[in-house]
Amino acid sequence: MRVLITGGAGFIGSSVARRFIRESSDEILVFDKLTYAGNLDSLAPIANSERYSFVRADICDHAAVAKALDDFRPDLVMHLAAESHVDRSIDGPAAFIETNLVGTFTMLNATLAYWRKLDDLAKGSFRFMHISTDEVFGSLGAEGLFHEDTPYSPNSPYSASKAGSDHLVRAWLHTYGLPTIVTNCSNNYGPYHFPEKLIPLMILNCLEEKPLPVYGRGENVRDWLYVDDHAAALMLVARKGKVGESYNVGGRNEMRNIDVVTLICGILDELRPRKSGAPHSDLITYVQDRPGHDLRYAIDCSKIERELNWTPAETFQTGIRKTVQWYLDNTEWWQAIRAGTYRGERLGASV
Repeated sequence: MRVLITGGAGFIGSSVARRFIRESSDEILVFDKLTYAGNLDSLAPIANSERYSFVRADICDHAAVAKALDDFRPDLVMHLAAESHVDRSIDGPAAFIETNLVGTFTMLNATLAYWRKLDDLAKGSFRFMHISTDEVFGSLGAEGLFHEDTPYSPNSPYSASKAGSDHLVRAWLHTYGLPTIVTNCSNNYGPYHFPEKLIPLMILNCLEEKPLPVYGRGENVRDWLYVDDHAAALMLVARKGKVGESYNVGGRNEMRNIDVVTLICGILDELRPRKSGAPHSDLITYVQDRPGHDLRYAIDCSKIERELNWTPAETFQTGIRKTVQWYLDNTEWWQAIRAGTYRGERLGASV
């Protein structure tokens, strides 16, 4: 199989790319603009593979997308390219509308034109997979889970742009017949995670003896999914998922933000104690909450478990320890980012 992965130099996309090369005989083409969160260093483990190739281009550039499709001739498009950080969407929503909505529209139009030129056999086996988020469903109270048929109720510019892109993908299936599948995942974490997100930010701030900024009182709850478990799920959906279906992918690991931060502090107390001997939790600082901060997300992933026989391999306790250890072992990867594109500053506080 030949797989075109948009956003393949990003956090989830690079995990998918590495797993394809590691676990299959498929050929992949990574299509990435290399914005601040795109990082070729995340693809270094597979850079020498003859089954890997890379194109630097923008998903909003129809000509570039069409050329990549015609030249590479994929059997599967995995669309992961997106602006993804809620805080950044508060500061600058225009980029999210452009990339997540206009970019997805461009991908769909170019892919439809490519798909229509295929012979009947290739048409029948082709898939366009759109990777989305549980944030499109809005906020949960203390109980309940997001299901595939939960009504959309996005609350941030980011989640609104992703909800719109999900609707576009379904429209291209029902209006034009393009064989599409949608997945919605919970919060990912793991190696190669850009350090503006909660878990890598807390790890690196601990290592640099900086304050650990926790929004509000840290009561917001997220379902945490180890990124390689997500990549395994996406590969399974690519091979066995049904056209027109959506699949929720979750980790069954609900945690309050403050409990996540406290657990990270405890692991680092063990693996990298502070010179002062004080616990890392002393660095926790409560800061003004994010505007419109959703209280709780939690995914019901029983459909993908039941129909495709997928379950996450990592618990949060095993996955977070692996993640902390990875950042300890790969200082060159994150120090290059901290020295340049992102130094740990607060985002999304301008409202």
